[in-house]
Amino acid sequence: MADVTESLIEEKLSSYVDPYLERDLVSAKCVKSIAVDGDTAKVDVVLGFPAAGYREQLANSLKQLVESIDGISSASVDVSSKIAAHAVQKGVKHIDNIKNIIAVASGKGGVGKSTTAVNLALALSAEGASVGVLDADIYGPSQPRMLGVHGKPESKDGKSLEPMTSYHLQAMSIGFLVDEETPMIWRGPMVTQALQQLLNDTNWTDLDYLVVDLPPGTGDIQLTLAQQVPVSGAVIVTTPQDIALLDARKGLKMFEKVEVPVLGIIENMSIHICSECGHEEHIFGEGGGELMSEQHNVDFLGALPLDKRIREETDSGKPTVVAEPDSRISQIYREIARRTAAKLSLKTKDYAARFPQIVIQND
Repeated sequence: MADVTESLIEEKLSSYVDPYLERDLVSAKCVKSIAVDGDTAKVDVVLGFPAAGYREQLANSLKQLVESIDGISSASVDVSSKIAAHAVQKGVKHIDNIKNIIAVASGKGGVGKSTTAVNLALALSAEGASVGVLDADIYGPSQPRMLGVHGKPESKDGKSLEPMTSYHLQAMSIGFLVDEETPMIWRGPMVTQALQQLLNDTNWTDLDYLVVDLPPGTGDIQLTLAQQVPVSGAVIVTTPQDIALLDARKGLKMFEKVEVPVLGIIENMSIHICSECGHEEHIFGEGGGELMSEQHNVDFLGALPLDKRIREETDSGKPTVVAEPDSRISQIYREIARRTAAKLSLKTKDYAARFPQIVIQND
């Protein structure tokens, strides 16, 4: 019987297409080492995205694959995650202690963008990442209520703010600094300055991802974020409704123009399931998000149902991912989170931090 070589195992592993990366682990450079000792093999896989809820399943699938090779009687597969910082817009520098900023946007209001943003952040955290959420909606901040956070952030030096914490998330919002019912009667420049201060003057701690909940539309805040904030990728939230899709396209094109990669589209309120009889109905239309992703050559990250529990749990300050972690809806959010982070992991990495700064001194 011929000895099994590392290259033979690598060839076998290249036949496995990861469902989140949508490519094989070898070409995605996730297979870090292969060792063969007689009829046993050891494989080390390092994913570029958090995958706590998927790691064991992946390890078992790869173990079975390797053990199907003639000459291998047993295999051990170790799967871990290492999240890297990814490239941002040209001329914009990374913010200290934040590896990646993911913007969650929509063309219009009322599509459940803030609810999606907070559950996406919580899902990334549940998958094992260090995550923060920035509420960039200065006029209508909603994250304090959604996260069930009360009180004002602490300032240890009188200049910077400590992020509020909820369900392992670091969070910042103008809503922490003003009364919930106080209207923000500010012009555009004041709003964009407030956003930059909330982002740059918060002492974020070692974040893999900062999820930014943008206000709807393509106005001052979106333009500031796109041009001055180091964004690694954007996610567009829409409903199947034609009008929502029309506005979502504008948001998608805005990010394309400023060279921020769109990681994909999430279709919210995709289908309504009657709580009484279980009848399924596409109230807002069908397949609009998938069609839009095909037309614009971006990924379709997933579809979420129209379910009153999502609204009730978020309104009560305990979003679905933490309120019902084992529910089907929470699993969908976690699948979307894995897919979003996996798509980002395939983008160009940022290597600037690896190079030392050269300082020229005149003696």
